[in-house]
Amino acid sequence: MGRSLEETVLALELRLARVEAEQEIQRLKARYGSLVDARYGREGPKPRAQLEPIAQQIAELFSEDAIWDGGSGLGLCRGRAAIRERFLEPTLRFSWHYFVKPRIEVEGDLARGSWDLLAPCTTRDGVASWMAGVEDDEYARVDGRWLHTSMKLRVVLFAPHARGWASRD
Repeated sequence: MGRSLEETVLALELRLARVEAEQEIQRLKARYGSLVDARYGREGPKPRAQLEPIAQQIAELFSEDAIWDGGSGLGLCRGRAAIRERFLEPTLRFSWHYFVKPRIEVEGDLARGSWDLLAPCTTRDGVASWMAGVEDDEYARVDGRWLHTSMKLRVVLFAPHARGWASRD
């Protein structure tokens, strides 16, 4: 015997809520990448007056007690205020983040995500480089809005563009 109409509607509502949450999280991640990259112009990091509203918008994508972990190369921040301060100080001259292959699991008002990252970038000393890695995220729905509660970058490679990433023995 099949499900009742009420059971079917409830199951569909749950599936729809999960799909909508996944889409909201994907938009959250896209907004994060766009804002992080918006800190740079063709000549390098934007002036402080332009960075301040961007850093504030980035910080607002995180919960008050969030953790942003860029690893040994980029540092660790605890809390929205520290994240804002971190993004006021660009570590590169240029970056462009591509987050691909999202893997998102939603359970009610909490979720986990993992994203592969490819980021062509220019170091502070002017070296065009490739960065590839994985970002493991945790999210929570806070006051009806999805926010990052934790973001951890695992760099897989960071290599100058001219040399590439292959071993040159």
